[in-house]
Amino acid sequence: MSAVVSVMNFSRFKNLEFILGAVLTGGICLLVLLSDLLFPGAADRIDLSARLLAPFASPEHLFGTDPLGRDVLARVVAGGQISLQVGLVSVAGAVVVGVIMGLVSGYYRGFWDMVVMRFADVQLAMPFILLAITFIAIVGGGLSNMIILLIISQWVQYARLVRGSVLALRDREFIQSAQAIGVSDFNILFRHLLPNLVGPVIVLMTLNVANNILLESSLTFLGLGVDPLTPSWGGMLADGRTYLQNAWWVSVFPGLAILLTVLGLNLLGDWLRDTLDPTGRTSR
Repeated sequence: MSAVVSVMNFSRFKNLEFILGAVLTGGICLLVLLSDLLFPGAADRIDLSARLLAPFASPEHLFGTDPLGRDVLARVVAGGQISLQVGLVSVAGAVVVGVIMGLVSGYYRGFWDMVVMRFADVQLAMPFILLAITFIAIVGGGLSNMIILLIISQWVQYARLVRGSVLALRDREFIQSAQAIGVSDFNILFRHLLPNLVGPVIVLMTLNVANNILLESSLTFLGLGVDPLTPSWGGMLADGRTYLQNAWWVSVFPGLAILLTVLGLNLLGDWLRDTLDPTGRTSR
């Protein structure tokens, strides 16, 4: 009886995990997508007569205003466009590069494996902040360069994950049978091996989107990210740090947006991990 109750509680927790993750992530994404309709032009509209209004003090500014009189709620929603764009596009780029490198490295081994893995080891030994400072000092900041930086820093994770899985699968019977009947290496890599790697890659993607949102916010907060004139969660945190004692809402609300987005994505990532890899479930 106790075992049945334990399983039921486990199942309910997993369902709750998915629901919370989906509601948080879906709700924030929907607000961000509709930001231009909900707050047309409000994110950049300056009104010095309404500067630093407290939250809920005015029906027109539910989250208050910043030092230039701009609506904080509108800027938080508009800033999500930058953060989500950086998170999604950089992860997609890292997946493409990392998966291809991991497939080639694990399948062919030998020289290619040595080159890719030694390059990966060198990159992993370099602290991210040092890589970021060096990269931005050479090519400059901006949204595009931020995305390229995150791709460069994270393709290694996918390459190592895929390589390890390919090494475990390349000597299996279905791969040897495909080789015996003359199937091309391209088809073996992308039609036989890659479908077996989708689950772990999707889980890592979900978690890395959340991580990249945090990295973008951190770098923008340090002045190494996107243009300060462009609304972003990290930029809003940086703008409000000098007003924390008198106008806490300028920094707190974008910080909450980051917190809720990352929490939702992490919940979905945990749910996907347990769903796609039942053998790796952890008891809670």
